[in-house]
Amino acid sequence: MARKDKLKSLKIERREFHDAVINFYNTSENTPFNYKQVSSAVGAATPKQRALIVDILEQLAVDGFLVEVDAGRFKAANRSMVAEGRFIRRSNGKNSVDIGSEDGNPIMVAERNSMHALNGDKVMVHISAARHGMEPEAEVIKILERKEQVFVGTLHVQKYYAVLVSDTKFLATDIFIPLDRLKGGKTGDKVVVRIVDWPEDANTPIGEVEDVLGNAGENNAEIHAILAEFGLPYKYPENVERAAGRISDGITPEEVERRRDLRGVTTFTIDPRDAKDFDDALSIEKLPNGNWEVGVHIADVTHYVKPDTVIDREAYSRATSVYLVDRTIPMLPERLCNNICSLRPDEDKLTHSVMFELTPDAVIKGYEICHTVTRSVRRFAYEEAQEVIETGKGDLAQEILTLHGMAQELRRRRFDDGGSVAFNRSEKKFEIDEQGHPVAVHEHEQKEANQLIEEFMLLANMKVAEHIGKVAKGKTAKAFVYRIHDVPNSDKLSNFADIAAHFGYKVKVTGDPREINKSINRLLDQVAGKPEEQLLSILAIRSMAKAVYSSTNVGHYGLAFDYYTHFTSPIRRYPDMMVHRLLDRYAKKGSRSVDVADLEDQCKHVSAQEQLATQAERASIKYKEVEYMGDRLGGVFEGYISGVTEWGIYVEIDETHCEGLVGIRSLDDDFYEFDEKNYLIRGRRRNRVYQLGDPVTVQIARADLIKKQLDFVMIDDRHPAFTHRIDKQPITEQNSGIMARIAKQADAADRKSKKNGRGNTSRNYHDGAGKGSRSRKHGNPAGATRRGSSSKNKGKRRRR
Repeated sequence: MARKDKLKSLKIERREFHDAVINFYNTSENTPFNYKQVSSAVGAATPKQRALIVDILEQLAVDGFLVEVDAGRFKAANRSMVAEGRFIRRSNGKNSVDIGSEDGNPIMVAERNSMHALNGDKVMVHISAARHGMEPEAEVIKILERKEQVFVGTLHVQKYYAVLVSDTKFLATDIFIPLDRLKGGKTGDKVVVRIVDWPEDANTPIGEVEDVLGNAGENNAEIHAILAEFGLPYKYPENVERAAGRISDGITPEEVERRRDLRGVTTFTIDPRDAKDFDDALSIEKLPNGNWEVGVHIADVTHYVKPDTVIDREAYSRATSVYLVDRTIPMLPERLCNNICSLRPDEDKLTHSVMFELTPDAVIKGYEICHTVTRSVRRFAYEEAQEVIETGKGDLAQEILTLHGMAQELRRRRFDDGGSVAFNRSEKKFEIDEQGHPVAVHEHEQKEANQLIEEFMLLANMKVAEHIGKVAKGKTAKAFVYRIHDVPNSDKLSNFADIAAHFGYKVKVTGDPREINKSINRLLDQVAGKPEEQLLSILAIRSMAKAVYSSTNVGHYGLAFDYYTHFTSPIRRYPDMMVHRLLDRYAKKGSRSVDVADLEDQCKHVSAQEQLATQAERASIKYKEVEYMGDRLGGVFEGYISGVTEWGIYVEIDETHCEGLVGIRSLDDDFYEFDEKNYLIRGRRRNRVYQLGDPVTVQIARADLIKKQLDFVMIDDRHPAFTHRIDKQPITEQNSGIMARIAKQADAADRKSKKNGRGNTSRNYHDGAGKGSRSRKHGNPAGATRRGSSSKNKGKRRRR
């Protein structure tokens, strides 16, 4: 035991001196030093310690960090060899660090060189010079900042200890938990665990249970686990709820006096049928000159939520409401989002409004941004407003039809003249029973009622952004929050245009962005109903950049707006609250601009939280897809290829719009190779191609709720080797042996092919992504490889 402790002490001492030597060279002039000078600088006083310094200097020279300029004297080889970045941990062991390099590629970090950094940690790394024919590697030399994170999984309690089997793709090991840190958790519970220690010489971290979510597989436990997995809150702090309870819901006469009183003007809301937070309303009134005054009224959340209060800090931390399949996780306490601020019918409400004077053909003649008091006279569901539009009859029919006519004109100009990209959008809707189990799923398409609200919200957002950002030539606009959407990636756009050209369509890739968008719109119109529609529609969407929040305005490419922000949803988006506050600040004469750097930091935070919320929403949809289709194991469905990766093809079923994976190893009629540029896999011998957008027939083979993953197998009447592998009778149990039957039938086909002299066409496939890591939809994990079993490919590895 003493020997083990001594070795551990030596190892720690070496690590400390190793870091100290690197820091010494990083902070010194680029001059050579001998081992004595370095030893003195880092405090190596004993002969053993100095010998250790000699060994470290020689090793750093081998790694390329130092150069031996003459015997025993070393200087730093390249100061860029030490860098800071974010650690990326993966459950397949393929860790890396993102240092923001020009090529955008992270640098590999072996586990032994990771210092047990966790995913998202800010680290300092030493980058070794790339050896001939190999990629450079990095070694973590210091963890600069730990990212707050927890891990979710299923608990297994043993006699003397417990283990968390984590659901995450960011950890390759289980987490050891002492029995006194279980917080009441039992075997089979879904729990949230925080790592409290990871000894340097240990393979497994030590953790403690923070929260017990419930039994694994139970709906509430699994939904809360999804939120915890992405670091999103699944319950509201009591102190925030108490603070909300102290806010008065009354509107004083003094407050009304400070505002424009519009309670006598026809005002109404249109929202989803199950909505509770109504943060926008429309009003309409005819003016004496024949024009219309149309008001876009937004809940005045910032009147109630003051900066740097406990409610505001919690809202900023969340940054957005999260809309899961069976519930909403609100940004604000329920008392605010569903009651005080919500524009419920027949209640006086404080609103922040943009009042437009519009001609009958929707030309803006003037506008005013002001604080108002409004009163909604009717709450419409989208379906009810749509019925009024279609029939011309019903409550407020004249008002709705007038607004509908103007909205359609705004929409026409936005696409035909402005150059907005016309992607058809639909939402997947699940019908859920009392236990949270999905019993039906359908796609909800946007109709004219949705477009009516959308066009006026877009108009308000654009005008608010222009109001602050569009200034006279020679003047500088004050700092503001913009919703920006950059131009498409040129390589993706060019590749999309090349593939479209194969089908006889032309897409502009250079010149005026509006003309590029118009060419994309023409293509989307031309492919409607044709076999290539799925492929080209998917590629058009994927060529686009992601929209984010920023203090630097570059315009919104997809909408073809020079100025755009988010003003219309402060109940569910913190950036909208930021915009409301900036509008109020700048409305005061002599007000100074806020600090741009601070504002940009806030924009980065809310953008990051938006991405996490989107990922959680997708995960909840995927979970319900697997749960729903798990009741249909063995069923055969028509679909189309929605994604192509190195490890297989993703298929979206036409009937249910649920997506699953056909693993490449199940396509055993050939050796398939991935063509990333053309979004396809191709059989080497038979030249069979599966391309993005192709129609296919699949059978459900497996539904894994833990991994949120559906596995399909292909059925193809053109290739008997596929159809005869599968028993098409319904399968009622998840582990019923379908894969065993497939394997048995495939082996029989192999024996038959050998007998006929065709050779063995089976092969081994390794996706390099670790078990269960394929649920990422369209990724291409670094290091994914495939090995063939023929003599030509035996033992050969291909890096894609």
